Amino acid sequence: MKLKNILTIFNPAKRADDAMQRVSDGQGYWAMVRKQFRKNRIARYSFRFIIFLVALASLADVLANEKPLMCKYKGNVYFPVFRAFTVSVGLNTWPTDLQNVEWKKLNYDWVVFPPVPYLPENIDEANVHSVGPFDKQHVKSTRWRHWLGTDELGHDVFSAMIYGTRIALLVGLVSMSIATLIGLLLGSLAGYFGDERLKMTRIRITFNLIFFCLAIFYAFSLRSYAISDALAQSTFLFLGQMIFSLFIFAVIMLIGNLLAKPFEYIPFLSKRVNIPVDIIVSRCIEVMISIPTLFLIMAIVAIAKPSLMLVMLVIGALSWTGIARFVRAELLRIRSLKYIEAAHALGYSEFRTIFRHALPNALSPVLIAIAFGIASAILTEATLSFLGIGVPAETLTWGALLSEARSKPTAWWLAIFPGMAIFFTVTVYNLLGEGLTDAMDPRLRK
Repeated sequence: MKLKNILTIFNPAKRADDAMQRVSDGQGYWAMVRKQFRKNRIARYSFRFIIFLVALASLADVLANEKPLMCKYKGNVYFPVFRAFTVSVGLNTWPTDLQNVEWKKLNYDWVVFPPVPYLPENIDEANVHSVGPFDKQHVKSTRWRHWLGTDELGHDVFSAMIYGTRIALLVGLVSMSIATLIGLLLGSLAGYFGDERLKMTRIRITFNLIFFCLAIFYAFSLRSYAISDALAQSTFLFLGQMIFSLFIFAVIMLIGNLLAKPFEYIPFLSKRVNIPVDIIVSRCIEVMISIPTLFLIMAIVAIAKPSLMLVMLVIGALSWTGIARFVRAELLRIRSLKYIEAAHALGYSEFRTIFRHALPNALSPVLIAIAFGIASAILTEATLSFLGIGVPAETLTWGALLSEARSKPTAWWLAIFPGMAIFFTVTVYNLLGEGLTDAMDPRLRK
């Protein structure tokens, strides 16, 4: 029997009750999940709200911009918003008469501005000192009104709210992508190998321990000044230094394994012993959980140059424990099933069995953890922005707007609008996670 048929028969993701339902109506596991998810009205509307936020973040440049969407200037038709994108990637250039201009002061033949004709960094000097949405505003027409007011420096709050949506979703998605990669890798290794399945020769263990210490010294300790200096300058320099250090680390470990190979012909040194992968990963998870994550993030980003990318990297690097625990628990159950034994019988490597056959059937709880993790990441970024840590001062985020409300309590719009945005976004992601939990739990199906 082919492995594909064996996998279909013994697929652990399809419970016995799902199999009976599938026979009766021809539906598979994920079709049943979708059907059950649609029954949950709150989760369904939460998902639609998230789609709205994604659309809002994707179209931020079109919805709020100082440049026109379309215009005719000196007899030529331009699309400045879209042209600005092509210029930023090096595919186009601005005409000489449109370089470094104030777009709203040009004499157009005709023009179409975005719904919000401001960028978050634009300063309206006529409406500084936190002008409210219902206050008298010094604008030349209703078209230029600040519908959600301005902050102390004259930034348009509506524009900042739209672009803040992009930042919040970007932080949540990027940080959880990093956390998912780390959690899937460590959780699958711990769950599949356990404490007995991974075996190495004595000499290879000895050489790996020795060269691990050497790799840490040469890749990180010896280069600590270069890494810290890059961290203080920019996130991308820091990433470059870290990649180079990881390359050095990998090369040293490879050399250690190559040097160990000739000694494996000695009987005593070639004896294979167990590697307690599960214990090692579980202890790492316990250590990470015991550390106050927010304080650790604050300590890391406080010593580096403010960067949104660094905030995302740090949040992702510290948020993998929940995903790793879910994947570990699923792999502990899956590794003893028939189709895994069939993969071993056909001579497939351990890593192919893990990543091609075992891990895909353990991803259901990961989706739930990702939904809750995105909400947590958004809340963490808002907290850091509120405290003025990590995120550059010129970047207007929801948390930064909330922080400005502290200095002027009468500017209620600086607290209400970003506060509601944070509350609703975090809530809908949590409701989505609960909906996925119910939809993927076979005990709750009817």
